[in-house]
Amino acid sequence: MTQEITTPSPDRVAPRPAARVVPITAEPPAPSPPPVREWPALDLDGPEFDPILAALMREGPITRIRLPHGEGWAWLATRYDDVKLITNDPRFSRAEVTGRQVTRLAPHFKPRPGSLAWADQPDHNRLRRPVAGAFTVGAMKRLRPRAQELLDALLEPVLRAGPPADLVERILEPFPIAVVAEVMGVPPAEREQVHTWTRQIISMCGGAEAADRAKEGMYGWIARTIRARRDSGGQDVLSLLGAAVGRGDISEDEAVGLAGPLQIGGEAVTHNCGQMLYLLLTRPELMARMRQRPAERGPVLDELLRHIPHRSTVGLARIALEDVELRGVRIAAGDPVYVSYLAANRDPAVFPDPDTIDPDRDPNPHLAFGNGPHYCTGAVLARLQTELLVDTLLDRLPGLRLAVPPGDVAWRRRTMIRGPQSLPVTW
Repeated sequence: MTQEITTPSPDRVAPRPAARVVPITAEPPAPSPPPVREWPALDLDGPEFDPILAALMREGPITRIRLPHGEGWAWLATRYDDVKLITNDPRFSRAEVTGRQVTRLAPHFKPRPGSLAWADQPDHNRLRRPVAGAFTVGAMKRLRPRAQELLDALLEPVLRAGPPADLVERILEPFPIAVVAEVMGVPPAEREQVHTWTRQIISMCGGAEAADRAKEGMYGWIARTIRARRDSGGQDVLSLLGAAVGRGDISEDEAVGLAGPLQIGGEAVTHNCGQMLYLLLTRPELMARMRQRPAERGPVLDELLRHIPHRSTVGLARIALEDVELRGVRIAAGDPVYVSYLAANRDPAVFPDPDTIDPDRDPNPHLAFGNGPHYCTGAVLARLQTELLVDTLLDRLPGLRLAVPPGDVAWRRRTMIRGPQSLPVTW
């Protein structure tokens, strides 16, 4: 159908077309921020994934949380790519947190001046440089025979006494303490006291007062030891820090702030290995794989590191230094931000079927040791200890198995680092 078009005659004036009304449109309203979710530290049995974190992951890539202590709320990033971005982006600062009371898991919060954990670049590199040589791949190769000696010395009385035995008490606690003490330069007579301090610092039992007393004790001992070793020429961490203070590279406060977290790192190895061994002892097909193909244990350990929920809630916060838009969410300057490495390690976009332990997973770019400038200083040391523990226990304890039903294994309570309280085994 066609439409006829007519032209008005000269003696007729065409009617003026009606004025077109252009509506005035306002800017679209900014999307509402996600609700603030309460996130208590749950006491979970076994290596179960935190159900609150799982719900936050389902809710969206960027959510908001409130933890048991501190003030206010914080953003939480759970997707792998976002976690990598935030932990590598100078617009998100660790140093800014030290002057704030952000929401947090720990009841106590007193960052030490010069602490590596709270430093931004370029200070971070300056602080890390004096101890970097103690944690290189080459240094760990040189340490390996001595670490094996320490482990064998712990295992021999267990073998002589015969089964059953508590692996946590007899091996998993004392071995990392001994190895870290060797690297740090803690004299044998003082190792038990140092371990008592570190155990209290990472515990949420006893409250802020108990943690403060433990920190004062340990940091005071570290300061005295660093002063005494300024001219020792030793290659242990405390001697290296003493020499760096003597040269004026770092201050004594900075040296103490560096040494404390490194000393505490052995606790993570104890509980991470406890979780990994629990999984091997409760999954016969996985244990069989490790025994039948010993040359291929490395990738299985990486997969277990990816899978285990090594901590409660989240670690240390950052502060946005400027407005940042991430996945359509505006993070304002001054807002605290957390990332979850546990969630990133379960991101299905990077790890297909992420809740399954796949010993053949390849590639496996897990973030178990962190990312960016704050990647774990002791990662190579932790990996060395993990390999020695798993290899030695599987090779020297034939038929290793739990001595109690899996449900009877006691798990740690009110702690920042998750793991079994005890691991009774027989062989």
